[in-house]
Amino acid sequence: MYEEIHISVEQASDAKVLIISVAARMAGMHPQTLRQYDRLGLVQAGRAGGGGRRYSERDVALLREVQRLSQEDGVNLAGIKRIIGLEQMVGDLQQQLHEMQVQLEQAYARIAQLESPYAGGDLVRQERPSTALVVWRPRRAADK
Repeated sequence: MYEEIHISVEQASDAKVLIISVAARMAGMHPQTLRQYDRLGLVQAGRAGGGGRRYSERDVALLREVQRLSQEDGVNLAGIKRIIGLEQMVGDLQQQLHEMQVQLEQAYARIAQLESPYAGGDLVRQERPSTALVVWRPRRAADK
């Protein structure tokens, strides 16, 4: 009796606009099951002005994954909660890694710019550190 709807978690909206009966039907579960999952913290419902629960398309996709893990893989709800938490942590860490990689690339670009033989005009890049003493004297008018 349920219409099958496919939602990609990456492309799903975060707007909390679906009432509980619609979200439950889209996820293929009873609204009471959805309320229980909400109480357990498996999904975070938004609240409407009157206090009613509101869910997003991303929540529905997550609920489908909870159902799949529970029914097909036999994972208990505590395990599912742990899996969801770890997946969120991995996502956060991947985002931080990406940001750090961008910062590192910018730092390397800045270093390359500063090490360029033409960057400062007076700077000369030296391949090996030298222990030689260089004496510099300004040119006199007669030397020119």
